Amino acid sequence: MPTLNIVLVEPQIPQNTGNISRTCAVTGARLHLVRPFGFEITDKHLKRAGLDYWDKLDITCYDSLNDFFGKNRDGNFFYFTTKGRLVHSDVVYPDNTYLIFGREDKGLPEELLYTNPGNCVRIPMRNELRSLNLSNSAAIAVYEVLRQWEYPDLSREGKLTGFVWE
Repeated sequence: MPTLNIVLVEPQIPQNTGNISRTCAVTGARLHLVRPFGFEITDKHLKRAGLDYWDKLDITCYDSLNDFFGKNRDGNFFYFTTKGRLVHSDVVYPDNTYLIFGREDKGLPEELLYTNPGNCVRIPMRNELRSLNLSNSAAIAVYEVLRQWEYPDLSREGKLTGFVWE
């Protein structure tokens, strides 16, 4: 099964990280958190958003972006940013993909984007508006990758409890 990684660089809003952790848990994506955080991992808002799935996560924390890249040298990195030139759904995502998202208030460091222009992707939106919510952006990105990979190891059919589909 291919490996999908979600990276949050300096996340500030615990509810976003909690929602993204839940998305990771239900899809099997690995979660990487890069410090500093705007909250404590034990924060009640973070747990409230993803508590019942917290034990299902494959999660790693790093002290800095340098620490993250030093420990994940062989990845295929894609930087999600409003400044990207590529549309997220036009990119082909290989195995060992890392979807990297920046802080809610600042995004990713521009130097990182400038040195990786071919891997900066954008989710289309209206020009006059700033951005999508971080957890919504991560979910859109995760499911685009999984769609391309034909949803490996994910249930594709639900069941009714009181009725039978005909």
